[in-house]
Amino acid sequence: MGDMSSATHTPEIDSLYRIAVGLEYDGSAYNGWQMQPHAPSIQASLAEAASVVAAEPIAVIGAGRTDTGVHATMQVAHFDTRARRDPESWRRGINSNLPADINVHWARAVPDTFHARFTAVSRAYRYLILNRVSGSALDRKHAWWVREALDVVSMQEAATHLLGKHDFNAFRAASCQSNSAVRTIYELSLRQNASCITLDVRGDAFLHHMIRNIMGTLVKVGAGNASPDWVAELLAMRDRKLSGVTAPAHGLYFVDVIYPKEFGLPSSAANVSPLTGDLLF
Repeated sequence: MGDMSSATHTPEIDSLYRIAVGLEYDGSAYNGWQMQPHAPSIQASLAEAASVVAAEPIAVIGAGRTDTGVHATMQVAHFDTRARRDPESWRRGINSNLPADINVHWARAVPDTFHARFTAVSRAYRYLILNRVSGSALDRKHAWWVREALDVVSMQEAATHLLGKHDFNAFRAASCQSNSAVRTIYELSLRQNASCITLDVRGDAFLHHMIRNIMGTLVKVGAGNASPDWVAELLAMRDRKLSGVTAPAHGLYFVDVIYPKEFGLPSSAANVSPLTGDLLF
């Protein structure tokens, strides 16, 4: 009988392993997270770097599809691979093959029941405004410069109308492809530190341009061009054409994804300090 070893495949060699990674990026040079055929993307850069480490083609899936120019302090992605590497080798190896404006903070082996997008319980974003007469040479790609004085108290009053489960048609992009505009916002708060105004928002999921449209609407209230109760009227009317402008992408940051505790993944607080006004301005 001939040697059958060449036809034998062990599960250890052939089985796929799922790896989750947490990463940050400056989105200024990219056409968003999503891979595109003729434009640079975060997803393509991460997949190419992971493929080098794995020595095989890798496809990655992210927790959220950030737009062109949007940044992240904690995006989460996963990929499947036959390669065997310890978590630190994945982290260091991927980072050594990434450009300087993308960085992986951690890597973990996860069960195949984990999915970066579909098993997420909630997502958190932060929006930054530089509110002063003069702009910033250093942070022009990292915050929205609004020269008109803004009343943060009025903006916070307006924001309370958005808490809870609502139909957010008034705050979705015309190009949004979601079947439903119903989303739940668990937390929405504003604070001011000198010339920096910060919006923090956490929800189950978000529509295309939803946070940027909310921010544009709140700025209209803060500038005194609408009352806080106007936001409640917008929700009821469900008409995007009636709400505020879409805030620029470069002020928006994807800052956290929460998963069920069974997966044992770090939160953003354990790995990276989210941006604050103290640090930026």
